Amino acid sequence: MGKQNATFFHIAALLTIIVWGTTMVATKILLHEGLSPEEIMLIRFLVAYIFLWILYPRTHKVKSWSDELTLFGMGVTSGSAYFFFENTALVYTSATNVAIIGALIPLLTAIFTYVAFRENPLTRLFWTGSAISVAGAVLVILNGNFSLNMNPTGDFLALLGIVSWSVYGVLSKCLKGRYSSLFITRNIFFYGILTLLPYFVFEPFDVPVKTLLKPSVLWNLVFLGFVASSMCYFLWTFSLKKLGVVKTNNYIYFSPLITIITAGIVLNERITVYIVCGTAFIICGLLIANTKK
Repeated sequence: MGKQNATFFHIAALLTIIVWGTTMVATKILLHEGLSPEEIMLIRFLVAYIFLWILYPRTHKVKSWSDELTLFGMGVTSGSAYFFFENTALVYTSATNVAIIGALIPLLTAIFTYVAFRENPLTRLFWTGSAISVAGAVLVILNGNFSLNMNPTGDFLALLGIVSWSVYGVLSKCLKGRYSSLFITRNIFFYGILTLLPYFVFEPFDVPVKTLLKPSVLWNLVFLGFVASSMCYFLWTFSLKKLGVVKTNNYIYFSPLITIITAGIVLNERITVYIVCGTAFIICGLLIANTKK
């Protein structure tokens, strides 16, 4: 892969994280409007699935049952299971704890990938750089407030969430080069929707139409479904195929930074020296972790 092509995929991964970093603010607005996390997730997945059919109205015959199971696993691990664990964790523990645990995704993904495929050896530079990046993410998330209230139930659920997302990254390698990125992304949302529907047997979908048509609700749902889901999952899947799981997931370290900057702009939250220092740690750690020697 040429240097210019690699640069394009790095930019695609970074743009995806920038968008995903803003989704917490959009979700917070929708929660204030009375939607539940599960209702937001279902609408988000449905909007994404419809847009992807419009963009790519083609079907492919899946080559084997193992490929179908892999697509199913990707839909569960990056969709219904991941969001279920993350949203439920927020019921029991703080958003800060969930964000700190989430900063471990790149490290965990690298370990899983090495165990599964024996690729990307876990060198001393990798461990050093990863530790520095995690420290930077923690600085950004805590933002000067160094008191944490640990909750075993919530923190364990958050940990299951990052395990789920890391497994998704590993599964994506199993389909590398076998299907188009748009087809894979569309199937991810299909299985995400399918495995989310049983929840509504016990808790029926109950959002009034007038609520859905409110501009603040409608535009945030379109943003979450079209931009943050269909477009970003496609770019992420594309980047996973071209850059590899470990390099792509390293950009997740920037997610809390983007969230805090967005909150500063939209919700007038303060950006401090801790955020600046944490950002420097993240960048330095990534440079060290990706250094060959």
